[in-house]
Amino acid sequence: MSNKKKVSSDESSDSLKEENPTSLYANAPTVYVKKGAGRFANLRLLAAWVLLGLYYGIPWITWNNNQAILFDLPARKFHFFSITLWPQDFIYLAWLLIIAALTLFFFTSLAGRLWCGYACPQTVWTKTFLWIERVIEGDRNKRMKLDKSPLSSKKIGIKALKHFSWITFALFTGFTFVGFFTPIHDLVYKLADFSYGPWETFWILFYSLATYGNAGWLKEQVCIYMCPYARFQSAMFDEDTLIIAYDDKRGESRGSRKKKDPNYKEQGLGDCIDCEQCVHVCPTGIDIREGLQYECIACAACIDVCDTVMDKMDYPNGLISYTTDNQKNDEGKHILRPKIMLYAALWLLMIAGFVYSINKRIPLGIDTIRDRSSLYTTTVDGLVENVYSVKVLNMSQKQVIYTLEISGIDSVKILGVTEITIASGEVVTIPIRLQIDPMELKSSSTLITFTVQSTNDPNIVAESESRFLGPLSGF
Repeated sequence: MSNKKKVSSDESSDSLKEENPTSLYANAPTVYVKKGAGRFANLRLLAAWVLLGLYYGIPWITWNNNQAILFDLPARKFHFFSITLWPQDFIYLAWLLIIAALTLFFFTSLAGRLWCGYACPQTVWTKTFLWIERVIEGDRNKRMKLDKSPLSSKKIGIKALKHFSWITFALFTGFTFVGFFTPIHDLVYKLADFSYGPWETFWILFYSLATYGNAGWLKEQVCIYMCPYARFQSAMFDEDTLIIAYDDKRGESRGSRKKKDPNYKEQGLGDCIDCEQCVHVCPTGIDIREGLQYECIACAACIDVCDTVMDKMDYPNGLISYTTDNQKNDEGKHILRPKIMLYAALWLLMIAGFVYSINKRIPLGIDTIRDRSSLYTTTVDGLVENVYSVKVLNMSQKQVIYTLEISGIDSVKILGVTEITIASGEVVTIPIRLQIDPMELKSSSTLITFTVQSTNDPNIVAESESRFLGPLSGF
């Protein structure tokens, strides 16, 4: 009888599980970030001001009558102050990407997720949106109280003002983003009657929506669930990589106590008073006391607030600090290690090579196309003639006068323009006819060089090779 009851109980339990299946998804709790203060908070604030200032300010800078930095995709020209890059300069983009990768490897191996905590766009814009939220709704406790309060006209008004401010700032962000690809002064003029093109309109709205969604709504969820960097960062970590860690030997066991209680050690307590302030200031809502976690973005907010608590309790600072695994295990600090030195050497070498290459770059392009409709022609004077099209591209930011010369063949007669003025960014095709006495030819195919040189700067010179075809010598 008991067996039957047991079976019946098991069956009813199984049927209950089928009717009420367990959800595999749990809603992430809202993270209410408390405002932090301290030396690392000041560094984060300074980084945010600098980065946002550069982002919003650079498009308004004019250089040589051009926008200082402008990615002019329709014209296929990229302006970087006094340098204009063309599709022919694509190698510099690849070079920059390699430098960026080495920078990531170097600083991650040395200082952990320094990029995430101080310079990542998600971090910077989320911090800005949190500041807007804090100004309108108040600090952590006020925001929590507001969210728990019943719906009212006051609550709707506060929330509406916050989202209106977020959307306005996001639209300005999207507008500035497009200003790196379309001259920002033109965008301002078009704003009066909203005469933007379809792509300009799309990217302003798309980037604004992305900023509003990521920094305003998703916030820490981007770092926890969407960012790939958190997943592969461990491949660049070692025992001497700088991380943020809690000193559990000193802090445990946790527990509250009276301020400046001299007998807390006798009660088996460590220096951690279990105030959870480190959790309240964490932008991803983790507890650093549970050990290093991939959600930690190394912003050091927990260090600042913990040091503040330690000062109030008259305990030494550093319960939470920047440290390494080796330091935690009392094995010393090893900053200059082979991997770091190798990354640093490669990084500096690539930067030096890039700077040297940019400085030696010739803002001039030449391409020679030989007329393929005939090998050669013979003039009424008995001269052998070849026809060429010489394309000259002025890649500088000013108008330049160039001269054209041909070398590699003696006694050649040049028919065509050999001095030409080309405006900035202009491509000019020069038809050139070369004639020579067949008795002067030493071969049926002679290598020749077309040389274009600036009349103002002899260092601006470009060459292009081609072939002069004719009959055999003396034929």
